[in-house]
Amino acid sequence: MAHEIPTVELAPGVALPVVGFGTWQITGTSAYESTRTALDVGYRHIDTATMYGNEAEIGRALRDSGVDRSDVFITTKLPPSQAGRERQTIEASLHALGVDYVDLWLIHWPPSRGKSLPTWVSFLEQRDAGRARSLGVSNYDAELIDELIRETGEAPVVNQVSWSPSEHEPKFLDEMRQRRIVVEGYSSLKNTPLDDPRLVAIAASHDASVPQVVLRWQLHHDIVIIPKSTRESRMRENLAVLGFELTAEEIATIDAL
Repeated sequence: MAHEIPTVELAPGVALPVVGFGTWQITGTSAYESTRTALDVGYRHIDTATMYGNEAEIGRALRDSGVDRSDVFITTKLPPSQAGRERQTIEASLHALGVDYVDLWLIHWPPSRGKSLPTWVSFLEQRDAGRARSLGVSNYDAELIDELIRETGEAPVVNQVSWSPSEHEPKFLDEMRQRRIVVEGYSSLKNTPLDDPRLVAIAASHDASVPQVVLRWQLHHDIVIIPKSTRESRMRENLAVLGFELTAEEIATIDAL
């Protein structure tokens, strides 16, 4: 039985599934097939970006899947090099994806000095025009986010950052929580010592794999996860992290890695 994927509300009527399917470095036929499989397995949150070069394949997979557009949460991202070309960029993304709107649009990295705010103002215009239902950033610190809030009165609803047991900052999480910004973590496994005996022991006690334990740990910290895989068995494993809970002691052990 597939687990019901919990969601977090980003804006009225905009519910982000806490487990999504990441598509970085998956292109061409593989992007199409992986996305089709992910939708078949039960994923309803797909994370892409202009920079990934796979929006057209993802759009085709969505159409061919038979899953209703309104049931799938789609994120894409504006490359910092496209600051000043926000409308053209989102329109190109929508065209490639074959959709009328995305559910979340992120500034992929802070653009060069002084361009972050004008980009954010343009983002708000595109949201108000109905091209994106919610807006966020990626790889931003609290200071950069505060500038956007101070100047526009509107905070990003999501900040997508690299996050793993060996690279995590409780202070950063607190700063995001104070601003009511949802944190999404990427590269959680890439930066993790998967053979660490502490992780191996925790995994064994839950009859789980170490990657599953790392993903579950993120969810316990209210971090949305977007693991990437081209293998159906791994996609299912990643969804199965919803089926067990870590103890407070186990979470503390992983925090200390």
